[in-house]
Amino acid sequence: MTMHAALAAAPDENLSAVSARALLKSFDGREVLNRLDWEVPAGRVVGLLGRNGAGKTTLLRCLLGLSPLDAGSIEVLGEPMDEPRGQRLHRIGYVPQSFDLFPWMRVGDFLTFTAAFYKRWDSALVERLLDEWQLERKKKIAALSQGQRQMLAIVRALAPDPDLLVLDEPVASLDPIARRDFLATLIPLVRRPGKTVIFSTHITTDLERVEADIALLRGGCIALQRPLAELRAHFRRAWLSRASGFSAAPMLDGALDADLIDARAGYVVDLSDARMRPALEALAAREGATLELASLDLEDLFVALA
Repeated sequence: MTMHAALAAAPDENLSAVSARALLKSFDGREVLNRLDWEVPAGRVVGLLGRNGAGKTTLLRCLLGLSPLDAGSIEVLGEPMDEPRGQRLHRIGYVPQSFDLFPWMRVGDFLTFTAAFYKRWDSALVERLLDEWQLERKKKIAALSQGQRQMLAIVRALAPDPDLLVLDEPVASLDPIARRDFLATLIPLVRRPGKTVIFSTHITTDLERVEADIALLRGGCIALQRPLAELRAHFRRAWLSRASGFSAAPMLDGALDADLIDARAGYVVDLSDARMRPALEALAAREGATLELASLDLEDLFVALA
């Protein structure tokens, strides 16, 4: 069994907010999405992880119909993306990596203009966020800092009470206090029934705070998708130690990562595979080593897998 086959989660049998099939997307002859399949269950928060250049932004833009596909099909909220968007746009909120639209408009005028395009618009939430995040209604967007423009984009995305919220590195420009305020606002909103969030970020602690499912984009495919609680329960760092040390980590079939630190052999393993613990114990006995299992945080797991 390949690593991809071992890690990929089975498609959710319940209603999907996003269903992607065999997505193919290339830039300048380089495949960014390679026959990618992805199911995002409705009512979940899914954290999309991947190395720089893995194609996270490309994938999100394709899902929203903002970037054309070379091949494949996408359904969002039960409707094919290649059909007229109609009512679906009223149910989607999107925060791009950077927000540079309408620099000549004032904050309040921009939000009033935007509200006209949506059937639902939570004016009370808008007023609360503008006050809490100190965004002045009369200030021109061009005069806002990058972090303030990002906060304005977040306000715009949350105000229509979307059923699907897509966040592409939404807090990259925010300072730690603003990021904490954003998450404090986001968490109660996304925990309401029926709300789905796709959250692309490199800040893994934010995904841990919202208890997101984790999807890993690697090699143009979704290589892993599991609830964070399941990852915590099953993935471990296994250490082999002996008095003479190791000059190289012995081969361990099924290990997701192997390295050598201070003459100890270390492996990242998935203990949900019933074969893994006996294989570790057998390797330790064969090498005359002691075996120690340690927990992994999400950042360590991401480094090992990505």
